Amino acid sequence: MSGFTVGVIGAGAVGQSVAALLVQERWCARLMIAARTQESATGLVTDLEDMREITQSSVRAETAPVTAMHAANAIVVCPRATFTNTATNDIRMAGLTANAPLIADLARELAGYTGVVIVVTNPVDVLTRLFATTMGEPTRVYGIGSSTDSARYRIALAAHHCVAPSTVRGWVIGEHGDGAVICASTATVSGRRAEVPLPYVRAQLAARPRQINAGIGRTRCGPAGAVLAALRKTLGISDGTEALSVNHDGVWLGIPLRFTAGHPTVCLPDLDPGELRRFAASRTKLDSVFHQIHQGDLAC
Repeated sequence: MSGFTVGVIGAGAVGQSVAALLVQERWCARLMIAARTQESATGLVTDLEDMREITQSSVRAETAPVTAMHAANAIVVCPRATFTNTATNDIRMAGLTANAPLIADLARELAGYTGVVIVVTNPVDVLTRLFATTMGEPTRVYGIGSSTDSARYRIALAAHHCVAPSTVRGWVIGEHGDGAVICASTATVSGRRAEVPLPYVRAQLAARPRQINAGIGRTRCGPAGAVLAALRKTLGISDGTEALSVNHDGVWLGIPLRFTAGHPTVCLPDLDPGELRRFAASRTKLDSVFHQIHQGDLAC
């Protein structure tokens, strides 16, 4: 399959990584790049042109205003407002005040867009809901937070059991943040129920992004990989299951979705009583924070 056009809004760490991955995808024919400044967008496109020539890719990259992205099959939303995050708890929520107006403005510019939207900007669950409800087309808007959490969970569980991550099946759902729910009761290794050391796993989920940030300043490759996986599924290029933030009974939060030809089916794992309580708490928290945006007029 070929011929898809993908818009990327944001030329920072994640936007650059996403665009570089897409240049190598045979199904992608065209990239439209928008950034906070024309200089940033032009710089990224120029770099991608060099990559295209060196790798003999056929993907064309160009700068474009956000409003022109109505022509894209999918749009990746990954800008980040300028702010210093000094939070030690609820770190991802600390970006809400700065990022919410930016995301709401983009959604208004894209009102009526009917393609796929993948939101990366944190706090991703709340901002995915904000984007979807502001744009007015909530059914094809997804956030990628729980995808990276689930990958980190599988890596941690594989290390604990001394096996390859590919043999591990397990999900982290709910909030991409402190309210994340580790689905320990249904985790398997090589198809068999697995013992899950929850304190170790929680420590790893917190430690991995901190280690990345300490070493290279910001996560980029993992989220970019999650975006690529989400695009493949949502555009119907490949079938499979991804944990994405979507509207689940009125609140956007991370749940596994099984995609067949681009159409998602919710496949929430069975949860034990403790997991159900944590999932409900995560839902309540995300719903409360979303409504605080409007009460505090942050999105205006």
